[in-house]
Amino acid sequence: MATTSFSLLDRLQNQQDETAWQQLNDIYAPLILGWLSRQQLERSDRDDVVQDVLLVVLRRLPQFQHNRRPGAFRTWLRAISVNCLRDHWRTRRLRPLVGGDTSFLEALNQLTDDNSDLSRQWDEEHDLIVTRKLLDSIRDDVEEPTWQAFEGVALQEKPAAEVATELRISIASVYQAKSRVLARLRQAAVGLLD
Repeated sequence: MATTSFSLLDRLQNQQDETAWQQLNDIYAPLILGWLSRQQLERSDRDDVVQDVLLVVLRRLPQFQHNRRPGAFRTWLRAISVNCLRDHWRTRRLRPLVGGDTSFLEALNQLTDDNSDLSRQWDEEHDLIVTRKLLDSIRDDVEEPTWQAFEGVALQEKPAAEVATELRISIASVYQAKSRVLARLRQAAVGLLD
């Protein structure tokens, strides 16, 4: 992960930053693909819709204005995904779909409602997947003992004293490691999770 004070969204505003675009793809393609796998789409169609969504994001991100409301990017991405799914559905209307179109259309309508259970599920999965991907990228930049202390206390939810004993470090060092990794995560997540 690039060690910079700029968020991924800031770096993406510069469409020449290939590393940022690759990171966006690595984070969001699995999220979108996971959602599409629940729909009545062939694998090739799902791949096409993922690409459509990411192309729209690429085109429209320079105009995206984060309004500082929690979930602004996540909501924007969900809206783009719904629109791309609708476009795909419209192009397939001429061909019969196995299982019918009603449940698919209902799911799209639920995704447009910010208060629906399906939208809340999208939001939860978004935050979980983004957090995991960001932690994976952070791990490469953190020394192994720091990561082990963080992982033990934050991810495995072990008591700090137990982690300290296992790693033969002080409890203060465990908390310091956790704090360092969480600070890196907060920095990397600006605009994506807030």
